[in-house]
Amino acid sequence: MLLPSLRAQGCAVTRLVRGAASGTDQISWNPAQPLSPDSVSGFDAVIHLAGESIVGRWTEAKKRRILDSRTQGTGHLAEAAAKAAQRPRLFMSASAVGYYGNRGDEILREDSPSGAGFAAEICRQWEDAAQPAAAAGIRTVQMRIAVVMSSDGGALQKMLLPFRMGLGGRLGNGRQWWSWVSVDDVAGAIQHVLNHDSLHGPVNLVAPNPVTNAIFTSALASVLKRPALFPMPAFVVGLVFGEMGDELFLASQRVEPAKLMASGYRFQHPELRKALEEILKGN
Repeated sequence: MLLPSLRAQGCAVTRLVRGAASGTDQISWNPAQPLSPDSVSGFDAVIHLAGESIVGRWTEAKKRRILDSRTQGTGHLAEAAAKAAQRPRLFMSASAVGYYGNRGDEILREDSPSGAGFAAEICRQWEDAAQPAAAAGIRTVQMRIAVVMSSDGGALQKMLLPFRMGLGGRLGNGRQWWSWVSVDDVAGAIQHVLNHDSLHGPVNLVAPNPVTNAIFTSALASVLKRPALFPMPAFVVGLVFGEMGDELFLASQRVEPAKLMASGYRFQHPELRKALEEILKGN
């Protein structure tokens, strides 16, 4: 979604790819290895969104891969950008709303402190890895991304089968806040950041109307014209998913996109139900 939207705006995009580059619009790299500063010299912006999937049992080995894939890639890119002969004007890297930890009903903005847990620790180290770019005077932005709504992958795609079978329902007591964002707004907000020099530091990439898990699951079931009659108690979430379930499914994060809204970004999908109807249209 991001690449087509950037190219539609007339941007020339060069991709960093694992393995051998297959054209002049690609640069070969290994995220675990330092990158030549010449590779990123002369670009207007460097955008890094990659990382090991967080889905899966969080064994110690899995947790190490999750952390290393984010901190190493971000750090090596930031260091290369800082040393480039022609430094990029913008260094943008991903982060996540997991930065805030489990915070109940508290309204969370970019200046809210970080929370506890593995997800929060990942995000702190992930954001810290971008500091070489900021220290070199490059405008640096860390996008704290919520659960992305897309029918082509991610959390929503994994929910569709059980909900279509009528087996969906709330997780735990359903009162935990779920911050979310449509894939169209991920692309739109990134373009907005590219064009607004006032934005720097952490930026919450979330829709302006978070919902509780109970409301989320009810809306999804309604859009799919299915019941949501099979809640999963918290202890079952823990048994099935382990630590990942506690931090991703049961944690409560009521996050607001304060910086995006203050800078004038207009969300394409501010309301969950309408977003789901649009995303799932024809599916």
